[in-house]
Amino acid sequence: MAKTVLQLILLAIIMVLVQVFCSKLLLFNVAMPIVFIYVLMRLPINMSTNWVLTLSFLLGLVIDIFNNTQGMNALSCTIMGALRRPVFNAFQSREDDMSNPLPSIHSLGFETYAKYAVTLTVIYCFLVFTIQAFTLRNFSLTLVRIAASSVLSAVFILGIDSLVSTRREKRL
Repeated sequence: MAKTVLQLILLAIIMVLVQVFCSKLLLFNVAMPIVFIYVLMRLPINMSTNWVLTLSFLLGLVIDIFNNTQGMNALSCTIMGALRRPVFNAFQSREDDMSNPLPSIHSLGFETYAKYAVTLTVIYCFLVFTIQAFTLRNFSLTLVRIAASSVLSAVFILGIDSLVSTRREKRL
């Protein structure tokens, strides 16, 4: 357990640093890669909801501090943290017999993990870009930003998970 905690702390530090760099990237003035939410996806499924919400808020707050975004990421991360377990349960029904509660490509399989990661990424992107726009004036541009950022972020997250996950993880 202590090894998992240290790995998650190191992963969070690395992802925050990568996100600070990625926040400066804006592809075609539409798509921005959002990779730090991988840390929230990687939290153990059996972790207490209070801890998940607290960690989600703090991670979003750190990103808000670096990007000067006045709480948009903290709110979006907190809502994503609240919806994490229901989304997981929608795609994976065997939560009781999980020997390794860390969701990953190797523990869930590519298809199930991809559904889980893409759904959470779309939820986060929808929340953060809707809060950022806070108007219906350019709603089509907001939808394009949500779609493009979701696709780009999901590809990055799936790539990161294939690099971070180890083969020693047991399949559920």
